[in-house]
Amino acid sequence: MADRVPAIGVLALQGDVEEHLVALRRAGAQAHAVKQRDQLDELDGLVIPGGESTTVMKLLQRFGLASPIVERVRAGLPLWGTCMGMIVASHDVADLKQPTLDVLDVTVRRNAFGRQNESAEVDLNVPAIGAKPFAAVFIRAPWVERVGPGVELLASREGHGVMVRQGNVLATSFHPELGGDTRIHEYFLSIVREALRIGKRSTAA
Repeated sequence: MADRVPAIGVLALQGDVEEHLVALRRAGAQAHAVKQRDQLDELDGLVIPGGESTTVMKLLQRFGLASPIVERVRAGLPLWGTCMGMIVASHDVADLKQPTLDVLDVTVRRNAFGRQNESAEVDLNVPAIGAKPFAAVFIRAPWVERVGPGVELLASREGHGVMVRQGNVLATSFHPELGGDTRIHEYFLSIVREALRIGKRSTAA
């Protein structure tokens, strides 16, 4: 039997929601905007897009989404945070006492590559998605200052981590949804499909 099409949610509280939905569908997923707690139960993976991290954390708490997301991710639900989503997923934020979901063992620094007027498109080497460089769009992007022992560094810029993975959690400090290249969305879907296969094996056992 062919694998079913994964159902991926994009947290629709703020940020590049529609762009992620389009890219995920092009990459081969069902994609849905997510705003309510009960929607989490229908998902095989979740994307937290760019935006403003302190605002989104407040909204996650207000709508009762923070704890359920953490519970599901720690139980194996694949999560991908882009830009602000990397900050929200991280263990902590350098030099700031800022709440996070703490599902990714990294320390990040906000706006590390500069403000809005210092946005840039950079060719990144990301071996996990192939030899061809990825045109990465950085907008008020964070970088990774500390990587925990279980975290894999997948791409760097100027000596700082900008794409990391810890098991079922992926994070990019740039915006893959803003270009036409869906390879990182496809990579996230490969994480989702592997999680589904593991779930099937566990159920069968």
